Amino acid sequence: MKTMFTAEATSRGGRSGTIQTPGGLLDITLGNPLEKGIERRGPNPELLFAGAYSACYHSALLGAAKKRGTATKDSTVRALVSLTEDDHGGFRLAVELHAHIPGLDSPQTQSLMEEAHNTCPYSRALRGETSVTLCAD
Repeated sequence: MKTMFTAEATSRGGRSGTIQTPGGLLDITLGNPLEKGIERRGPNPELLFAGAYSACYHSALLGAAKKRGTATKDSTVRALVSLTEDDHGGFRLAVELHAHIPGLDSPQTQSLMEEAHNTCPYSRALRGETSVTLCAD
């Protein structure tokens, strides 16, 4: 296995704290929707994950479309990431990925989405532990 690159970030204060990266490219104060008074102070971890997952998955979708020779001009991927509590007091993520590819019907988009879901590293990392629903918009 070949490592393409490694990302590094340091958090302080957990869900209600901060995230920084070496060199300062990312320096974020987090908000926490579960804590009154700081819910809108900044993005929460799930929001950051939604942005990262939508971008990574969109790249996988574009790759799948390119393999098929399918045009993807103005395509979008929207990720909804929910924090859920399980029956044992633990927490899990639930994800919905919505893709829109102008010019493709829902079954064609869904087919590309399933192919992308098999190659996206975020999707692969979540497989088996997290509910991921694919929705062709």
